Amino acid sequence: MIFAVPLYDDNPTRREPLVNYLLIGLCIGAFLWQLGQNERAILYGYGMIPAELFGLWHPPRAYQVVPAWATLVTSMFLHGGWFHLIGNMLFLWIFGNNIEDVLGRGRYLFFYLCCGIVAALTQAFSSYGAHVPMVGASGAIAGVLGAYLLLYPNANVHVFVWIVIFFRIVNVPAWILLGLWFAIQLVSGLARAAGTPGVAFWAHVGGFVSGVILITLLRPTGVTLVQPPRSRVFATVPPGAFTGRRTFQRGSVPSAGRSRRRVSGPWE
Repeated sequence: MIFAVPLYDDNPTRREPLVNYLLIGLCIGAFLWQLGQNERAILYGYGMIPAELFGLWHPPRAYQVVPAWATLVTSMFLHGGWFHLIGNMLFLWIFGNNIEDVLGRGRYLFFYLCCGIVAALTQAFSSYGAHVPMVGASGAIAGVLGAYLLLYPNANVHVFVWIVIFFRIVNVPAWILLGLWFAIQLVSGLARAAGTPGVAFWAHVGGFVSGVILITLLRPTGVTLVQPPRSRVFATVPPGAFTGRRTFQRGSVPSAGRSRRRVSGPWE
């Protein structure tokens, strides 16, 4: 049995990622609200349904809560279960703070919403006649991953690895972790029949690509792409190190290399 889960990265940040906290809080709050509601009503009322978006089908009137175009936004704050929520929030927690740190709060919020909308549209166009609702923040988070890969491909992500009785925390380069994740989404999307219920792979692909494009357009002057590594690749530590005092600080190592210039402006 092999089990691996990313825990944190080695990129420090210069300011509190308040927008990232807000997005995580909204997703958790929306999910807790969902628990007290009729699941079908939530999915069909606020989820993105390709056939409804393109005017090919309409759900029962009781489920028509918001306009079809608005579900491009509402759908990204809903989740289909605890594991769906926890997995998405873990990736947003690990990678979102660095993208907000680079872009500033206003740009980051704009970036996140744009990636989520593009992801939903990509999924919709891939199965435009489907009646299956799509919910989840993973399309927007895929955009965050795409931006992170372009900015910090050499950053190390500390991954908890469990192989039978072997436990270790391993430094895995972001380009391997995120590149492999994207490849799996692309291959899975190509292999799955359009409109099949399950993981919205094309939303992940669309969000990731939009993140790569948007980060090149929105990054402030002076922020370089492909920044250097800050820790040793594939270094390992025992799991007990995870309880150390520095584990939950914003960045597990001190800054190295060229300092990034902080840019102020109306988007901050």
